[in-house]
Amino acid sequence: MKYLLTLVFITFLSIACQQRNTQESTIKRIVDKLPITQTQNALINPEGSKIVTRIQTPEGFERVGVQEHSFAHYLRNFSLKPHNSKVHYYDGRVKDNRNIYTAVLDIDVGKKDLQQCADAVMRLRAEHLYQQKKYEQIHFNFTNGFRVDYTEWAKGKRMKVNGNKTNWVQKAAPDNSYPSFRKYMDLIFMYAGTLSLAKELKKVAVADLQIGDVFIQGGSPGHAVIVLDLAENKATGEKLFLLAQSYMPAQEIQLLQNPKNKSLSPWYSLNFGETLYTPEWTFTKNDLKRF
Repeated sequence: MKYLLTLVFITFLSIACQQRNTQESTIKRIVDKLPITQTQNALINPEGSKIVTRIQTPEGFERVGVQEHSFAHYLRNFSLKPHNSKVHYYDGRVKDNRNIYTAVLDIDVGKKDLQQCADAVMRLRAEHLYQQKKYEQIHFNFTNGFRVDYTEWAKGKRMKVNGNKTNWVQKAAPDNSYPSFRKYMDLIFMYAGTLSLAKELKKVAVADLQIGDVFIQGGSPGHAVIVLDLAENKATGEKLFLLAQSYMPAQEIQLLQNPKNKSLSPWYSLNFGETLYTPEWTFTKNDLKRF
């Protein structure tokens, strides 16, 4: 039965990979027609080393207040690679910037084709919780619904599959070191994705958008982008937000450009209507969810 389950899972991955390749090929044909650009506008401070210092707010807008040590504060103050850095895939290849991204987050992507879109969202949340030593809050579900708590992994437990049942068994010495945490995350990346994450997250109204929220469509493939920052015009009430993503194949996390409003880019207006257009995916207002 163990081998049968493995075969079924491999078949599922094969189908998903074929669908991903089709989606990726379609996008590549579109993106390849776009000029390679470097983001240089009044909203970009090339000397800024963090999101909060690199990305300026448009006139009349101010960043909303956030609590220190919160996930929102963590994302807003995330370190960036030097201005005009290129995104790298997991295998070292470069993703040309054809009107896709404004900046590259300074965090590794790993050496395997694992950390894709939903994985990047889970990585950012888990990294924040790990830094805060809130280990008990680090948990994600596999596609089969099995909840994988980091605290169990840190105890040295590993998963055992017996027929249709999955459970923990003691296999290693307790270890909550960062290298062990990264192995845990790679495991999550292997067996979780947009399908499982979309089921875990709670739906929220666009009007209530917060930093750390996720636009997500579960599927094979689906896609997910995360809200990195939020600003508001007190006079008009209009709100702006920043988005980040990873993609297929696994690649560094990137702060997205706004393809529908170059003068506002990389900010997006919350008044986007029914459809949110990002450089490599289209979402609806009903796709917003929260941890």
